Amino acid sequence: MPPKKKIKVDSSRNPSDDGNLESDCEIRNPIEQKSKTADEKKPKRKKNSSTDAENIKVTQVFQNKTSTEFHEQDFGNTSKTPDGKKWNTKVVTWNVDGLRAWIKKGGLDYLEHENPDILCLQETKCSKSKLPQEVVVPGYHTYWCFSEADGHAGLGLYTKVKPDTVSYGIGIPEFDKEGRLIIAEYNTFYVVNVYVPNSGRKLVTLDKRLKWNPKFQELIKDLDSKKPVIICGDMNVAHQEIDIANPKSNKRNAGFTQEERDGFSELLKSAALTDCFRQKHPDVNGAYTFWTYMANARKKNIGWRLDYCLLSKKLMANFCDCCIRSEVYGSDHCPVVSFLHL
Repeated sequence: MPPKKKIKVDSSRNPSDDGNLESDCEIRNPIEQKSKTADEKKPKRKKNSSTDAENIKVTQVFQNKTSTEFHEQDFGNTSKTPDGKKWNTKVVTWNVDGLRAWIKKGGLDYLEHENPDILCLQETKCSKSKLPQEVVVPGYHTYWCFSEADGHAGLGLYTKVKPDTVSYGIGIPEFDKEGRLIIAEYNTFYVVNVYVPNSGRKLVTLDKRLKWNPKFQELIKDLDSKKPVIICGDMNVAHQEIDIANPKSNKRNAGFTQEERDGFSELLKSAALTDCFRQKHPDVNGAYTFWTYMANARKKNIGWRLDYCLLSKKLMANFCDCCIRSEVYGSDHCPVVSFLHL
């Protein structure tokens, strides 16, 4: 086996639709205990020599945590609307980075503990033929939007109340074959579950991303003209410098280019949308929803806020709170939870 190369890791994000590489972490200890025979003689120690423990350097490479201690989490919330009404609807968005892996890491346990009314999943990375039987959960209607390429993109929707209609796609085959959009129409509002294309390593798909932006903006404005809209998903952009741990070194990396940030600003403005988390917590630093698997970034909280709940201005009177479940594991992203009175 060739020797392992020493790699310097930059824990800033350079996202890719193909997913982020997991670090091949292990705890390595060169000390191996060997059984001694009766005939073996113990070597004499030299005077002033160091002990074995002092001579041996033990390198530990820590793995990112993947399991959640649910009993330590508080899934309650006492927030109210501006006019004092208690929340009665919980909407969650979570990029799960692979549905099957998410289930193995306790994803469905999270669903039980959080008990959302609506759960929007992104990057399910699972074809219809490989959809696990476990995804059927009593009390929820489920809807799936599959990518034609297995292991790529894809969406899931869990909802306690059956929508009046469910539709898929943005209307452009280039995007729709990748499984990036679900629109669920309810009596008084729409829920849009979205996985926005990212610009790829070295910005190789930035043009594709910029092609998406105006079409998505047009779609949301059209929906909002009929009913108010709740948008949940991975928008693949850290909007402001407060939304990323290392802004200076990422200005030409996917997810923090000026073009992407300006496009998100234009979406909020033209479609009259509010970023729920920043509306409630405008000055909170270190609030991230994504951490690369590399370099123990999550433990160090070197992250990006890429996942959002956006509300039509018409729904702001119904808005109570929005929080980031940074202590819920199972993906390189974490859930974002919004509380509404609907």
